[in-house]
Amino acid sequence: MDGPRLRSEIARRRTFAIISHPDAGKTTLTEKLLLYSGVLQSAGMVKNRKGKLATSDWMGMEQARGISITSSAMQFAYKDCIINVLDTPGHEDFSEDTFRTLIAADSAIMVLDAGKGVEAQTRKLFDVCRLRGIPILTFINKLDLPGRDPLDLMTELEEALGIQSCAMNWPVGSGRKFRGVVDRRAGELQLFEKTAAGGSKRSEIERIPLDSPKFDERLGAEDAEQVRNELELLEIAGNEFTMERFLAGEVTPTFFGSALTNFGLGPFFDAFVELAPCPSGRTVTRKDGTKEKLPATEPFSAFVFKIQANMDRRHRDCVSFMRICSGSYTPDMQVHHERLGKKVRLARPQSIVAQERHTIEEAFAGDVVGLVGKDLYHIGDTLSLEGGFVHEALPLFQPELFARIAPKNTSDRKRFDKGMKNLITEGAVQQVWADVGPRDPMIGAVGKLQFESLQYRLEDEYGVETRLTPLPYECSAWLADNEETFRAPVNSLLAKDKRGRRVVLFKSQLDKRIAAQQNPEHKLLDYA
Repeated sequence: MDGPRLRSEIARRRTFAIISHPDAGKTTLTEKLLLYSGVLQSAGMVKNRKGKLATSDWMGMEQARGISITSSAMQFAYKDCIINVLDTPGHEDFSEDTFRTLIAADSAIMVLDAGKGVEAQTRKLFDVCRLRGIPILTFINKLDLPGRDPLDLMTELEEALGIQSCAMNWPVGSGRKFRGVVDRRAGELQLFEKTAAGGSKRSEIERIPLDSPKFDERLGAEDAEQVRNELELLEIAGNEFTMERFLAGEVTPTFFGSALTNFGLGPFFDAFVELAPCPSGRTVTRKDGTKEKLPATEPFSAFVFKIQANMDRRHRDCVSFMRICSGSYTPDMQVHHERLGKKVRLARPQSIVAQERHTIEEAFAGDVVGLVGKDLYHIGDTLSLEGGFVHEALPLFQPELFARIAPKNTSDRKRFDKGMKNLITEGAVQQVWADVGPRDPMIGAVGKLQFESLQYRLEDEYGVETRLTPLPYECSAWLADNEETFRAPVNSLLAKDKRGRRVVLFKSQLDKRIAAQQNPEHKLLDYA
């Protein structure tokens, strides 16, 4: 492809993840972005069995429980940009899936509940974004409900996360008295009117310049004076926003609104496509061990960050989600598969929105596309036109729960083994093999809900009822060096992961600390 068009297409891309604590409104925000882009006619918010079902939640367990437990990747056009949104699980038990997804993002939207502020899962995900140097935009949600003072929320954000916050708009009222927001950059008040459908369509916006007499008329003299005082305080004591500081992760542009009723969403989405960075290249490691940043305009390269089995029940397929890091895809392109050491043909990559699929004819750096095919791709695989390097490795995180799992009926063993192989490959749980003990797989997870999801999918997708036996281990670590001289505590268990690396399972954090003290010459790693 010619250089000018390649650069133009890459500049249009915005690839981002949405992170939040459960119930902060992350999936609702995603649905509304699809609505504003024209992909949906009405937003399907996450609800229980009696409510509407979210478009981005495709798994039966998600729809039954009203939660998001898998990452989903969706692409669509908004204004003049091509949006690749990575909707991550909000539930902390699926944080490892979220961590992998964040590796594929160029920026993130952090959603906070105006009534609760910064919550535990938000802190964890923010730390991952900071570790990766991902710039973050903040959306403080649920202004239509009783909430905390906006200045208090911004102060907590700064103190809890260690990043400066700059209010790009400012709320007028809250709860039942929420009227709209002031766009500080445009210098105008944006008043909103609810639609008859309760916000399922775009809200009507009345734009009023701050220096217009109508500003006082519409708000009333007392409320107008309070808003002016708050805006003056922000000008004097607020943090400065610059693109340089934003991209460096020093400041987060902060917006207020309500995803449920569409208050503030249009201006927020417009600001996002203006501020969020386009793909700029990724660090790769050459065969000789040297690292370099590969510009986004270089020939095609990509990595696999997520695998999802059985999205199409009719064909029992397996979709590998690929983030293109440089160059462009053309039909039937042959690329070098670094792990396998051979050429593979990228036949019929797909753009996916929930269960809707479309075969694509071209894709560019920043795009996330699905590759259909079993056993060919693993999480972390690098694909490139030229070969000879790998993209940044996707880490495995320390499991905190362990169990053995087996089919209830021995006649289901073949289907059980097939299901376990597929679900382990996509990273639903981690699998380790103990040096001694039963042959049933020993699995590890960050949270209990991962085990429930695994059992649900084995029964729902493979027709196998299973028996789960918890094991008395609550933490683990990878052994970085010579295992022969490692003195393992009596209560620990030695095992190996799927890559053959030594893993030590501990019954308590105290046992883990004692093992580290008794083996000062060894490194115990929480991720690998």
